[in-house]
Amino acid sequence: MTTVSITAASSESRARVQARPSPALRDVASIAGRALRAVPRELETVIPPVFIALFFFVVNIGTLQRLTESHLNGFDIKAFMLPTAILLGVTGAGSLVLDIQSGYLDRLLLTPVRRLAILIGHMLADVAIACTLMVPILGLALGLGVRLQSGPAGVLAFLLMGCAWSLAFAGFGYAIALKTGNPAAVNSSFLLFFPFLFMTSSYVPRAQLSGWLGNIATWNPVTYVLEGLRSLVTQGWQWDSLVKAVLAIIAVGLVSMSLCLAALRGRTRRG
Repeated sequence: MTTVSITAASSESRARVQARPSPALRDVASIAGRALRAVPRELETVIPPVFIALFFFVVNIGTLQRLTESHLNGFDIKAFMLPTAILLGVTGAGSLVLDIQSGYLDRLLLTPVRRLAILIGHMLADVAIACTLMVPILGLALGLGVRLQSGPAGVLAFLLMGCAWSLAFAGFGYAIALKTGNPAAVNSSFLLFFPFLFMTSSYVPRAQLSGWLGNIATWNPVTYVLEGLRSLVTQGWQWDSLVKAVLAIIAVGLVSMSLCLAALRGRTRRG
């Protein structure tokens, strides 16, 4: 009789135990933490962008410094090229590609984890990675004598704007990853950025561009991001340039994140 009572009580206790979904913040923290922990094991995803940015920064200075500074009084090619190097360094496919390559994303989509938490977690990880990638580029520029005219607060604004751009453009990589599940396609999304960067005021002031290139640069959102970053370095707090830069980042982010969310919904339905 006693054994029967214990068994019944034990069964009743197990019946009251129910699985509960984890809080949304815990889902986000888990995804972001895993993405950050994976970076040291996948350094080939972060070293090339920094190397390319530093390489072009140094080569462009060595090539153009004498030509530009001898013809333009007060022109500092190092300060002018710094924003271009920053955008080269922080623009990429994002940490989601690591989970695509390993197949972890597909397994994750089979779990009850919140789908939006997957994206937000990777976004937070990518912002942290972008901030880290900017440090050696900015450090080299400061070592070469570049001084931000906007002061210490301007350095923070410069870093935040670079991170915001990285996040806004990463949405295209997320969308390709979720739509195709193809790591090669995701990695190639960086090629989308080259027309954005080079058909703009990346190497010369916009006033010096002419013809079709000048017209494209006027409509290119990267132009205004570069000019906003550049104003913090060479002029100080130029609110007109900064507002245009923020609006350009928001516009790109709205497009990329809309594509990303649509791809996430499509992949979830297929799953």
